[in-house]
Amino acid sequence: MKFSRRMKNMKASEIREILKLTQRPEIISFAGGLPAPELFPVEQMAKVSQKVISTIGREALQYSTTEGYDPLRKHIVDRMSKMSIETTYENILVTSGSQQGLEFSGKIFLDPDDIVICESPSYLGAINAFKSYECQFREIQTDEHGMIMSHLEETIKENPNTKFIYVIPDFQNPSGRTWSLERRQKLIEIANKYDLVIVEDNPYGELRYEGEHLPAVKSLDTEGRVVFLGTFSKTFAPGLRIGWVCAEDELLNKYIMIKQGSDLQTSSMSQRELAVYLEDYSLDEHIEKLIGVYKTRRNLMIDTMKSTFPKEARYIVPEGGLFIWVELPEHIDTKELMVKAVEEKVAFVPGGSFFPNSDTKNTMRLNFSNMNEENIVEGITRLGKLLNNEM
Repeated sequence: MKFSRRMKNMKASEIREILKLTQRPEIISFAGGLPAPELFPVEQMAKVSQKVISTIGREALQYSTTEGYDPLRKHIVDRMSKMSIETTYENILVTSGSQQGLEFSGKIFLDPDDIVICESPSYLGAINAFKSYECQFREIQTDEHGMIMSHLEETIKENPNTKFIYVIPDFQNPSGRTWSLERRQKLIEIANKYDLVIVEDNPYGELRYEGEHLPAVKSLDTEGRVVFLGTFSKTFAPGLRIGWVCAEDELLNKYIMIKQGSDLQTSSMSQRELAVYLEDYSLDEHIEKLIGVYKTRRNLMIDTMKSTFPKEARYIVPEGGLFIWVELPEHIDTKELMVKAVEEKVAFVPGGSFFPNSDTKNTMRLNFSNMNEENIVEGITRLGKLLNNEM
């Protein structure tokens, strides 16, 4: 088989492989970034689906425009305003999940050996999407306020073939950190200075449990160089596979052309079902319900970690999102620990894959949204016992 050169750099997603393993019902899994399935609005969506079929069924089953269903695009504009972003529906492209937006970003900007600048650590799904275009990564040091701007600017100067900066400013995956307003403003200033695109990934921004709402980086954009990726996967239902790209005309037209060659359009049925739901029901009320449950589960996980994890384990309490990031002593290899954890019927994601360059073995990511309260206490207690044995 004569495969393309890029396939040599491709490998199965570690997270997806772990998720296969944790489908076993006896495993308490903190591995995926999965919403709570018991909170999906199943009954409402049954009514929505029937309404779509009975009123616009032929339209919903037909091909549609690449840009997306206009009523849905207009609803997305309303969602964007909650993030302080003023835009129009003409600047929205509906995608098959925000993962497609990441994949398109790689295809649009990257040639072999180009540089992507990202946080350290960064989202594994983005790393894999960009890596297929044979790029290189430069990881920027982070602290509790986000990327360290002096290191970012120094790295840009050292790498003139940098194509874009990839960031997750709100409740970052995997670290849970949120950027300060000052860092967001400085990021725009640096991108303008060095003529770089910013790809802002924002799957979790509406899932804030406490603290002050901060404006999206896109809302601070002064030169039309920020590409905003949004999704309904974390706030509504990932199975619909509805995300979006928001960008100015010149940039968005590139994404539209790529989508035309990729899959023509996102599902006509899913788009119309979501649009009807947003018309007939309140997504804000649904998100408030999610926030109440997820905040309780986050607090419970943190409390259980405090009482069961060894004192050497370090972690922060995220103000929102779905993840808690754990740093362990350097002699702990969490890949090896994962094997032992599965034997104890508990699972997490080893942190090494979130670092595109460095070989960091002593970190792990824990998801608190998917498991119920009883399983959180039991699973974290098992994991704490295992960690104490390793210590």
